[in-house]
Amino acid sequence: MKKKPDVLIIGAGPVGCVLAERLSSQLNLKCTIIENRNHIAGNCYDKYNKEGVLYHKYGPHYLRFKNKKTLDYLSNFTKWIKGDYIVKSVIKNKLYSFPINLDTLESFFNVKLRSKKDALNLLNKKKINIKNPKNSEELILSKLGEEIYENFYKNYTIKQWGLDPKKLDKSVAGRVPIRFNRNPYYVNEKLRFMPKNGFTSLFKRMIGNKNISLYLKTDYFKIKDKIKPNYFTIYTGTPDRFFDFKYGKLDWRSLKFKFETHKKNYIQDYVQYNYPNVYKFTRKVEIKHVTKQKSNYTVISKEFPTNHGDPYYPILNKKNLNKFKKYEKLMFSEAKNNIFFEGRLARYKYFNTDEVIENALELFGKLKKIYIKNNK
Repeated sequence: MKKKPDVLIIGAGPVGCVLAERLSSQLNLKCTIIENRNHIAGNCYDKYNKEGVLYHKYGPHYLRFKNKKTLDYLSNFTKWIKGDYIVKSVIKNKLYSFPINLDTLESFFNVKLRSKKDALNLLNKKKINIKNPKNSEELILSKLGEEIYENFYKNYTIKQWGLDPKKLDKSVAGRVPIRFNRNPYYVNEKLRFMPKNGFTSLFKRMIGNKNISLYLKTDYFKIKDKIKPNYFTIYTGTPDRFFDFKYGKLDWRSLKFKFETHKKNYIQDYVQYNYPNVYKFTRKVEIKHVTKQKSNYTVISKEFPTNHGDPYYPILNKKNLNKFKKYEKLMFSEAKNNIFFEGRLARYKYFNTDEVIENALELFGKLKKIYIKNNK
């Protein structure tokens, strides 16, 4: 690195790319991005296999927007295709809509439901009276009852997290909605999109500014004493690593992927099949359903959760949450040194990709105010 940058960004995922783009284009600051992997885009990274099929290396991604401003911002770097994502749970060789909705309840309990009221009456007979659910098991039992819990949630959660649901914070199960309509899509948001040419292409365009320098396959912790920016450091990695594991390691769940290429237009009828009660993998994904790519080939990915590998999902139990609170205090204290933490890893929280980008844009707003105040 020949010149001292104005801003040092650790991580070339969505947060790092967004902040580099905003700081370089809006404040004319020279940004250096350091990335440990050999590519940009973080876990959104997609690539073409030798048959020319675009697939997602780290699991399926698409964008659902609550905030149109975030969509408008990203539209500067990509055109869009509709991101219609449908999930089915496979229970005893039968497909059920997931998340749980009226169709799921009708099919599973073999009843006719004409309205939300009918569904609530059904669930009132099934659910267990737990006034203040303390964990993921109690939350689902209190809302949906034992039969739904046992068939759809329990074993999937054990595979996904390597822990019994009663040992996981209720927010883990709480992320999955329960619907009283017949919406077939995984999310309710109407603004659902996939970048037309993929995520990697989007982020490559985003950081094309001449004020941005990118260093791949570079370990920040091996060079951190040699590079000090003029203004800001933005860190998007895990907080325990940044603070030399002062309070011990935070636990993460990781994933291993098995990819299969088939000479067929499609293998599955829908993009994602969940397998709660059979196989070692949690789900099979055929992302071509969402990319809408025209090809005689398709790619299936199978996901195998593990405790070894890159961090994907924070394991939100009491021990880890208490540990993170200690790290969080250290992170806040670093603001006085113009060091800022953002992203899923840094904040030890699962965010959807649109939320991650929205958070990055909010941080840019704060940094802009600081920069203007200090450079009047």
